[in-house]
Amino acid sequence: MSEAASTRRGAGLAAFRAGWAAVYLRNRLFYGLGVLVVLYAVSFAWLPLMVVAHVSLAGLCGFLILDLALLFGGVKPCTVQREVPRLLSLGEDNALRLTLQNNTRRAWRFQLIDELPYQLQVRNFLREGLLEPGATVALGYPIKPLRRGVYRFGQLHVFLRTAIGLAERRVSSGIAQEVLVYPSVLQMKRFELLALANVSRGQGLRKIRRIGHSYEFEQIKTYVAGDDRRAINWKATSKRSSLMVNQYEDERSQQIYCAIDTGRSMKLPFAGMSLMDYAVNASLVLSNVALRKHDRAGLVCFDKTVHTAVLAERKRTQLPRLLEALYRLEENGLEADFDLFYRAFARLNPARSLLVLFSNFESDYALQRAMPVLQRLQRRHVLLLVLFENTELTAAASEPAEDISGIYRRTIAAGFLHQKKQMALRASRAGIQTILTKPEELTIQTVNKYLELKARGMI
Repeated sequence: MSEAASTRRGAGLAAFRAGWAAVYLRNRLFYGLGVLVVLYAVSFAWLPLMVVAHVSLAGLCGFLILDLALLFGGVKPCTVQREVPRLLSLGEDNALRLTLQNNTRRAWRFQLIDELPYQLQVRNFLREGLLEPGATVALGYPIKPLRRGVYRFGQLHVFLRTAIGLAERRVSSGIAQEVLVYPSVLQMKRFELLALANVSRGQGLRKIRRIGHSYEFEQIKTYVAGDDRRAINWKATSKRSSLMVNQYEDERSQQIYCAIDTGRSMKLPFAGMSLMDYAVNASLVLSNVALRKHDRAGLVCFDKTVHTAVLAERKRTQLPRLLEALYRLEENGLEADFDLFYRAFARLNPARSLLVLFSNFESDYALQRAMPVLQRLQRRHVLLLVLFENTELTAAASEPAEDISGIYRRTIAAGFLHQKKQMALRASRAGIQTILTKPEELTIQTVNKYLELKARGMI
């Protein structure tokens, strides 16, 4: 046998194996075979039934051959594609889209299986439907990644069947995709619009009343209802014969630093995400809002060491730098060293700035140990301490108690919640700006506090 003939034979065998591997027999065929077994068994007692069994077997084989011919005859019956965003946002519903194109003039029933990344822990993804002749079907579905990193999507498998339904043909796309999950860019864009528009809606950003005029003069404009009457410019009013007011803009180029404790206490999970990941999302949103408000945004992350530091700047490349630094953050089991952080931050940034510290003190003793450092930071900067409310304890404290153990659980949970409120109160009495918030409300609370401090001229 020549080498060319051997190559063709090998290719033919490979194609046959691939085609046979794409055949899946359905339950309908096995139900039919089960009925035939019963017919043949009964026919031993009543011979005329043997003819019915033979005809039924021939008919079943004929329908199976016809079904396979329809499935594998002609061109590839369909193509399938997956559309994934270039970057996925942490903790947000990211929209994905699957597109099926029918390449034949025959209608198909289909089942679609997507090999999703293991981080999503979804093992039962299945979509079913009817694919009309020559039609295109678009299927959209959301995914919510709860960890940063690389997410690998596998193949797409479509199982096609005809109206006969004795067998299926598997059509797979050999395209695997890798997508990076970054801190929530979707959340950043959403809050950017709200902050710049200064809108108040539902749980959106609050309008902050401005105190005094410690701002730079911007322009003279026509008075509208709600403007501060103390800002009326009487000279301009006499010239225009209508009320004119001075408009001021916020002070710019203030330094805003987000400091994230990446130690053991920030590994606690709530709704599938760790406290550090909530802080990562909030830091990205706050940094973007600060840059849009013409302030300078920076980042410091620490545990036993200060392992991440981005100087506060207001350049076009600053937001991508912060996004990349936040993407690469990792938690560890070490206890945070606040004394080391104080010394490192004093060398990094000697100028006065707003320091937003994301940490989690689970006991009053832990806060007391860090309080001397926090007070020193407060004397040199405007310190905003962000504490997290334990929502699971809140749920436990509100559960109805049906026995003694239930009363104990409620009492202990209420005690821990009261202790956390006392910790926030102690920090506030020490002159430290403090936020005690649920993890899911962290971003809105932090941005609101930043806008409040800026409106009051405290930074």
